[in-house]
Amino acid sequence: MKVSVDHERCYGSGDCAHRVPAVFVLAETGYGTVLPGGEDSGADPEVQEAADWCPSQAIVIADR
Repeated sequence: MKVSVDHERCYGSGDCAHRVPAVFVLAETGYGTVLPGGEDSGADPEVQEAADWCPSQAIVIADR
């Protein structure tokens, strides 16, 4: 499952980066983003929890 961050919805709370720093980072742009190599981690329960708790609901998990 592929994970991404919708930058039109993200307002940069940084919650994702605090919950799963191996997958997400708060970029210089001020938005959460998926680190290179983390795109395929959508099946990870911690990533799914970060998506559930994202205050702007900007984390997208999709089947390939």
